[in-house]
Amino acid sequence: MAREKGGFWLGLTAALFYPITRILGRWRWEGLERIPGAGEGAALVVANHISYIDPIYTAVFVHRAGRITRFLAKASLWKIPLLKSILRGTGQIPVYRDSADAQQSLRDGVQALREGKVVVIYPEGTITRDPEHWPMRSHTGVARLALATDAPVLPVVHWGTQAVYDHYTKKLRPFPRKNIVVRCGPPIDLSAFRDQPVDAVLLRRVTDHVMGEVRALLAQERGELPPAKFYRQLRRSSGEAA
Repeated sequence: MAREKGGFWLGLTAALFYPITRILGRWRWEGLERIPGAGEGAALVVANHISYIDPIYTAVFVHRAGRITRFLAKASLWKIPLLKSILRGTGQIPVYRDSADAQQSLRDGVQALREGKVVVIYPEGTITRDPEHWPMRSHTGVARLALATDAPVLPVVHWGTQAVYDHYTKKLRPFPRKNIVVRCGPPIDLSAFRDQPVDAVLLRRVTDHVMGEVRALLAQERGELPPAKFYRQLRRSSGEAA
């Protein structure tokens, strides 16, 4: 399999992440073939977020397809000494919420897609507050990215990671070993939304449509009926970011 070339920091990250995914649980990958291979162009990966270990599994999933993930990640992570070197060295994209730099994050994401890269976004902005771990109402930055290029928008779901590490209970439970799945669905059809004026109403419709597809894919994996509405958490401010 042809692979997208990376450097020292990518190699170091892979050397760390692969063993971690095997230690934390019994993983299963599904739909890996839907990620464009090296040289096959861009993709916007839209994922649910149920645990802080999700990015480890997302990164390995995409890497197994021969690609490098470019996460849109909280800018605060760039303040952690070693982590900031890894983030910079692997070409990750900082997200500055509630600041003048917020739109620059989206522009950087769009540019990465135009350069043929695989960009990963967790539109909820943090791990879901939904008590049953369904996707919650998401930020509209994902819609801006999805509409800015013709790159395929791929829904990806994680399930089982929340059983290994639940941030809200502060419990890490790798044993007994859990089943963890990362599953990629078919590209989301956005043809009905293209060539329309991009305003707040359209961005909300596209965001809810995309996350509805993510929720439906998660429902298939869980074998359950999803809720009719997205869980809404109280926000400190009314603004939305990536």
